[in-house]
Amino acid sequence: MVNIEDLKKLREETGAGIADVRLSLEEANGDLEKARKLIVQKGLNKASQKVDREVKNGIVEVYGHANKVGVAVEVLCETDFVAKTEDFKTLAHEIALQIASMNPKSAEDLLTQEYIRDSSITIEQLVKSVIGKVGENIKVGKFCRVSLSE
Repeated sequence: MVNIEDLKKLREETGAGIADVRLSLEEANGDLEKARKLIVQKGLNKASQKVDREVKNGIVEVYGHANKVGVAVEVLCETDFVAKTEDFKTLAHEIALQIASMNPKSAEDLLTQEYIRDSSITIEQLVKSVIGKVGENIKVGKFCRVSLSE
């Protein structure tokens, strides 16, 4: 039997559906951390199924750090509906922060970098976790980084 408080907590944290959360908690025998990892893994599996979908919408996130570094990044998704969600906007902001901090040379380089807020995952894994939440393909498009010191 799944603890309803654990179910609510995990659903709130991950954004996963109730059925997915319940199944993950059951598979993990009530262990929240194991269930969280299962949900992430399931999200990654969903992401691989969406990789070929065309992305025509999205946002351009602009970030400036201490008036010394500026970043503009194009983050693309399938629909304008998803582009307006908090999960998508937060992802775009986190990617802009990553670019400002780590100065990747290309989108491919960016995706392989360790995420600055959690070194246990890469930016690609971060993107895939959001794909699992929102149910659409997401890609990082063009970006530029400008620094006064360079």
